[in-house]
Amino acid sequence: MVSVTSLKNDKTKPSHNSIVGKLTLLYTLSASALLIGVTVFLYEVLEKNLREEDKQFLAEKAITINNLLQHKEANLMLLEQEVQRGTVTVEQVEPYYKYFSRVIKFNGTVIAETSGMGEKIPISIFSKPVAEIESGDLIEHIKKWSAEDASKYFLLSMHSYVTANQSFVIQVALDISREEALLTKYKHMLMLILPIGIVLSAILGALAAHRGMLPLQNITLMAERITANQLHDRIDPAIWPKELQTIAEAFNQMLDRLKDSFTRLTQFSDDLAHEFRTPINNLMGEIQVTLVRARTEKEYRETLESSLEECNKLSHMIDSLLFLARADNVQIPLQPIVLDVRHELEAICDSYDAVIEEQGVTTVYEGESNLLADPILFRRAVSNVLSNAIRHTSRGGKIKLSVALSTDLLSVFVCISDTGCGIAEEHLPKVFDRFYRIDQARSTELHNAGLGLAIVQSILAIHGGTATIKSKLHQGTTVTLKFPAKRTLS
Repeated sequence: MVSVTSLKNDKTKPSHNSIVGKLTLLYTLSASALLIGVTVFLYEVLEKNLREEDKQFLAEKAITINNLLQHKEANLMLLEQEVQRGTVTVEQVEPYYKYFSRVIKFNGTVIAETSGMGEKIPISIFSKPVAEIESGDLIEHIKKWSAEDASKYFLLSMHSYVTANQSFVIQVALDISREEALLTKYKHMLMLILPIGIVLSAILGALAAHRGMLPLQNITLMAERITANQLHDRIDPAIWPKELQTIAEAFNQMLDRLKDSFTRLTQFSDDLAHEFRTPINNLMGEIQVTLVRARTEKEYRETLESSLEECNKLSHMIDSLLFLARADNVQIPLQPIVLDVRHELEAICDSYDAVIEEQGVTTVYEGESNLLADPILFRRAVSNVLSNAIRHTSRGGKIKLSVALSTDLLSVFVCISDTGCGIAEEHLPKVFDRFYRIDQARSTELHNAGLGLAIVQSILAIHGGTATIKSKLHQGTTVTLKFPAKRTLS
């Protein structure tokens, strides 16, 4: 149980944790990770596609020149036209992609070359020529080269065998400087846009978190309006988001418990005042009457005896109330042991022999079993029920004390049945309430303060059991106490 002091200490501790702040941070981190991931992915896809297209283009050009060399009917003019496709005349607009081609005989003589290729891309820059292979395989042999003027090129060198004694070397190059500049510009734009996106994500996350927390603020405002006089107010869970409906329902259940506790506390206070007022008024009245004139020794003794009886009743009532208060706050330490129920019932009845004989009733026992309980509290619970049975059973009646083990072997039922006057059905739901008495005429009896069955119910609750009652008017009453068998008590 949490003490009041600890609750105060917890309340005074400064809290730096904000749900809105945490939600904003999580949203920003998630959005940032998503933005960075998407940005990097798109950039990588763009770069990969451009590179693959460039290399595929370069490999196809090498294959085209190789095909021209393989056909005997092809002449040098067609080869020259193919090689010069990458050149730019005055009338033409400079192409976005500039490529260069060169064909070299086996003896090192250049037989065809794109204009300007010799100055920009020397022969020695190319790697060792690869044999004639498919364009897809050629792509793997393309290398990247940076010129002194910062231009970037893809280079490919390939052998072309026309006859056994005649071969050529095909060198092709593609200027990718503009693509490199495009990718660099794209990267800079992404690096500029990415922080802006993260900042916007943080702002939107904060706004979304604040908006999402509005229902909680509304619940708080409703809770602040509830006072002791407005415990009937409830929150309608249907108007709240699905995630907050359980909170609203739990809040309503808490209000139900508070209202019930408040009502019971108010009723208890009223009953307590009434119960204490009667014996105190009796004491005051007897003393005042006695003091009006001088009395004999016998009269003084009678007054003192009557006053002592009222004091005993008050003392018994106070003891019972203290027990119930400790039981409500779980302050009664249990010392459970395994009890022989039949032996305990016989011992309790033995202590009531004189009363049972005077009442002229018969006791009968049935069944045997063991149970786990605090022996003192067990005897008190059974004694309270047994005393009620004896008091309300007429002469010649019978009281049966039976014991039965539940089918799951986890509980033991102790039943105390009588053939007495019984209880009307409308009283049964209230017999375990404190200060509730069916026969108000007997309220002046010493042990009839209306707390006996309330104590029984508290004792059973402490043990993790239950107390139930069944009765029919003029036929008798049965009280069943359900105790744990041999399991550990909490």
